[in-house]
Amino acid sequence: MNKIIYLDAAASYQKPETVIRAEMDFLMHNYANAGRGICARASHVDTLIENTRSCVADFIGAKSEQIVFTSGTTDSINKIVGMLKLNSEHIVAVSDLDHHSARLPFEMSGAGIVVCPLDEQLNIDVNNIPYADVFVITAMSNVIGVQQNVSEIIRCAKIKNPNVITVVDAAQSVVHSEIDVVKYDCDFLCFSGHKIGADTGVGVMYIKHPELYSPVVFGGGMVNKIMGDKILFNSSPDVFEAGTLPITQIVGLKPAIENIKQNRPDLNLIKYMYDELSKLDRVKIISKPDSAILTFVVEGMHVLDFGTLISVRGVCLRVGNMCASWIHQLLGLDGSIRISVGAYNTLQEMQTVVKYIKEIIK
Repeated sequence: MNKIIYLDAAASYQKPETVIRAEMDFLMHNYANAGRGICARASHVDTLIENTRSCVADFIGAKSEQIVFTSGTTDSINKIVGMLKLNSEHIVAVSDLDHHSARLPFEMSGAGIVVCPLDEQLNIDVNNIPYADVFVITAMSNVIGVQQNVSEIIRCAKIKNPNVITVVDAAQSVVHSEIDVVKYDCDFLCFSGHKIGADTGVGVMYIKHPELYSPVVFGGGMVNKIMGDKILFNSSPDVFEAGTLPITQIVGLKPAIENIKQNRPDLNLIKYMYDELSKLDRVKIISKPDSAILTFVVEGMHVLDFGTLISVRGVCLRVGNMCASWIHQLLGLDGSIRISVGAYNTLQEMQTVVKYIKEIIK
């Protein structure tokens, strides 16, 4: 297993030692519940969580009270849909770049759906932004791998409707690009910790104006006081974090952010793979030369067959529709093959994988 070449960072990033050590130290020496006690250890856990919250806020240019911990991007977006209280009178703009997790919750909400067109480069077409009450923006497609101009998209959406609510799915872009929610001027933004080297089970939901929304999940930790039939809730973020938080995972999120800020993936490795695979007749590359990932198909070979053949050679990559059916339908494909890298990958690994791919398609 140690000899595996892991090229699936876009699905889940490998964990740096600092994350593993932070979580182990917490579990072995400092574990307690959060927001549930006044003893020294419980207070220490509260401090750890708030330190992470502050770290996340700094990471995306927000304020601590705007940062809500969730279980991941999927959880965040489903909660956003509930908070917006959508119905058939609302119009939600989506695009074919969207991951299932970004679009399906809105499709299932009962709201009207309008699909924002893409331009010839498969970017959201800022010259053809539709009117919408809610606009869902995938900051980077997990198939195309190009950073969208989020600020410009939002600016154009607000020209069509000054009251539009904008929701940014940053699950893929967070590992590659700096995020500035103030510059974006978005109402919501979310990402998952495991995409940047933190553990699974923790995500971030940014809310620009938390005071405008009511919680959709209820339980412990959110109540300030109950007087008869009158319930007084805590302010944000506590009101949106009912129940016990994923404390261990939150502890690992801070070192993951500190690590990714210093060690972004080397996209020269993706460019190398693009150049090498471009030389192979049977390989049809879908992504662009400057994309953050490399997506392709092999003519005459099913992507699952390719996945099996590369897997037996010890290479982990993604094959299938990537939970992004719409962009594959637009491209006329059932699925594709995706290579994505982390800061831990090397040129030697890329050279080895190129050799394996040549063997497979020979």
